[in-house]
Amino acid sequence: MEYVIHLIILINIYIILTTSSNLLVGLTNLLSLGQAALYGIGAYLSVLALMVFHWPLIPTLLFSMIITSLLSLLLAWPSLRLKGDYFVLATLGFQLIVFTILYNWVSVTRGPYGIPGIPAPKLLNNIEISGLWAFFVLSLVLVVVVVFLFHNLIHSPFGRALKGIRDDELSMQALGKNVTALKIQAFVISSAFIAISGFLYATYVSYIDPTSFNLDESIFILSALIVGGLGNIRGPVIGALVVILLPEALRFIGLPDSVAANMRQIIYGLALIVLMRFRPQGIAGNYSIK
Repeated sequence: MEYVIHLIILINIYIILTTSSNLLVGLTNLLSLGQAALYGIGAYLSVLALMVFHWPLIPTLLFSMIITSLLSLLLAWPSLRLKGDYFVLATLGFQLIVFTILYNWVSVTRGPYGIPGIPAPKLLNNIEISGLWAFFVLSLVLVVVVVFLFHNLIHSPFGRALKGIRDDELSMQALGKNVTALKIQAFVISSAFIAISGFLYATYVSYIDPTSFNLDESIFILSALIVGGLGNIRGPVIGALVVILLPEALRFIGLPDSVAANMRQIIYGLALIVLMRFRPQGIAGNYSIK
């Protein structure tokens, strides 16, 4: 049972990551490779608030979300003037810069040694949120809130404006919409909610190091989003379920230990290739990247 609860907590973390990233990739057609950098910034800021400032849950979350969204402007402001592959390369550069800082700024981040012993968050009345079931409830509450907010956001005038930019940016400009401002707003909102995943991961695992937030993690998040589907709220949720549960399910097919890890990666990769060949918009998506 503890194993199942652990998987559910991981799924909840990735649902928040994919749902937040969907605002950029699925609604605005901005293919970003910088999600793991923002994820890591949110995690390290949460650790700062918990271990240095000794703040409770809500102030820690707000601090992480606000500072992460402000730092995302360093990427959004210059890179959103770029198009297509150039934007992807800009986000890739941001990802590499953040990872390098986290890895080499040893006096602050402890670099490759990581930060152990991260304390559990506390509620305002100093009730500590510790233990598997407590994190299960916390992650579930945060997922419900995030999914509810993004569901309303997608169907709001702001969400429809982002879809308009995705489908025909020139027409939106002709209608008098400030396309750059809308993209920056989407970037900031997405980054703020990605920070929630960083907070959950850091406090649940109680240890972080830069390798948890590298380029491979960005690609994994993007894969989950594309597999599940873009442009709606169902796709990111299904994508998080698939990328977490499929590798775990492959553990039980009885492969020899000497080849199990490699074979799981091969089977997982083949499953993704087949899905992209016959269902390019993802399992539950209504839009495919162009």
